[in-house]
Amino acid sequence: MTIELIANGLGFPEGPVVMADGSVIVVEIAASRVSRCWNGKRETICEIGGGPNGAAIGPDGALYICNNGGMDAKSMSSAYGPGAEGRIERINLATGKFERLYDACDGISLEGPNDIVFDADGRMWFTDLGKSYNRTHTASGLFTALPDGSSITAIDRYPLTYNGIGLSPDGNNVYVADTHKARLYRYDRKVEAHRPNWVANAPGDVSFDSLAVTAAGNICVGTLKTGGITTVTPEGTTSFRAFDDRYVTNIAFGGDDMMDAYLTLSTTGRLVKVRWDEPGLRLNFNG
Repeated sequence: MTIELIANGLGFPEGPVVMADGSVIVVEIAASRVSRCWNGKRETICEIGGGPNGAAIGPDGALYICNNGGMDAKSMSSAYGPGAEGRIERINLATGKFERLYDACDGISLEGPNDIVFDADGRMWFTDLGKSYNRTHTASGLFTALPDGSSITAIDRYPLTYNGIGLSPDGNNVYVADTHKARLYRYDRKVEAHRPNWVANAPGDVSFDSLAVTAAGNICVGTLKTGGITTVTPEGTTSFRAFDDRYVTNIAFGGDDMMDAYLTLSTTGRLVKVRWDEPGLRLNFNG
């Protein structure tokens, strides 16, 4: 397997967004910034502050960021304790200017927004990992919101540590990965009484991070501790592909045939590209 280095020296990169021009936008949690990478180069889009975690292009072409408020990426605990403000932010990619859209839902503060995806209607779905500090873990959750900042809804406030999120090819199902349980769940996007349906557990002493879905509907989940990508079929069968980093946090697909897989190898600060064995699902919006 050939691994192409796209960029290194990144501050715990996550949230890769593959752009139409071939560049890849990543967040750098440890550096509190958002960067664009290509051909071994990196440029800063903005110094956003806090802990930028997940990213996605919205229907208006802006970049939407899950900001956990500040986190020690290595220990996965809050760097600032309970006062760190989790929020959803929008970045104008032409200017680098950013604005806060949401920092609470129903009067309850967001804790650690983590990963985000947009459905075909232009609605965002995002996870909140919660925060861990002083032997305490705050609430996790699954939320949906409009990109203009006008409406946010809590879908589920009772998960342990929701992280990665993605949509099935038909858009009917929302997949979420629970980090500490190493479990994948499915929600019916169109049902009002949203309940999690268990899909699969990862074998071994591992944790789950972010995910991407293939055109065939398989779910590729970044896997921690024994670093790699765990692929889960909709029926719950799992397979594993190892990479040389304990924290393979994200995967995103791109290229003309959608078989280029971009991985964030976070503990070593690398963004790499490999050829995958099936094409990824094209996202509803791209820049």
